[in-house]
Amino acid sequence: TIDSITNGVHAATWTAEPFQQLYDHYIPGWRLDNFSLRYALSIPKPDIWQAHVQTKRALIQHVNRETNAGMDVDVFTLGFARRATTYKRADLLFADSERLKRIAMQVGPLQVIYAGKAHPQDEGGKALIQRIFQTQETLRPEVKIVYLENYDMDVGRLMTAGVDVWLNTPQPPLEASGTSGMKAALNGVPSLSVLDGWWIEGRIEGVTGWAIGEDGRDGGERSKVVSSLYDKLEHAVLPLFYRERERFLDVMLHTIALNGSFFNPHRMMHQYVLKAYFS
Repeated sequence: TIDSITNGVHAATWTAEPFQQLYDHYIPGWRLDNFSLRYALSIPKPDIWQAHVQTKRALIQHVNRETNAGMDVDVFTLGFARRATTYKRADLLFADSERLKRIAMQVGPLQVIYAGKAHPQDEGGKALIQRIFQTQETLRPEVKIVYLENYDMDVGRLMTAGVDVWLNTPQPPLEASGTSGMKAALNGVPSLSVLDGWWIEGRIEGVTGWAIGEDGRDGGERSKVVSSLYDKLEHAVLPLFYRERERFLDVMLHTIALNGSFFNPHRMMHQYVLKAYFS
């Protein structure tokens, strides 16, 4: 039998310009050999942070221009962008709005950027988008939320490069892969995700990001998943971002070195050749 071979994303397409320049300087040849991104740990942390601030500022400027949301580049920012359909559970973050507001007030402010289109015949997906718009008002001013319209590759590139952490909350075991998290990893953006799809392989807890709930292949109990999501935000992710920036930068660097170097077509084709064609 052939072991599963997770797919990957095209590195040069999804790596933002500030990070492309950074890799060109410290890891020459990475465009031709994405495996070499494993040497990202040698990049100085101030340079990584400077590149991230550039990409984040570009995203926040776009958001404020399009929505007049008044988002702040210094505030911790979650990103969620994918096809709007019910099993993706985009509204899971709002299961306990009062706790989310309390976390924002007591641990550190946060803001959330959403994007994604529903299939015209997916009524559940369209209703999901409506619920997020309705939630915007209930969470203000403690938590700012926007839903970007006209989602396309340009918006996708801005988001996967510019947020601080990538959020993924699918209903297991329905996530086939989850390539948006791979795109984010190329820009040093760690994931906070349910253990489904690629994250079962990509997650090293506290090193490349954080898991929500237990191993999700059994489906998981919703209340436990919600509790885990808030616990990780309150006790792991936000404290690291606001109080231990050096450790947060360690996570960013390991995200590039471990996930960015692995979940790409170079590794995927190499494995297909060795495991599928010549096995």
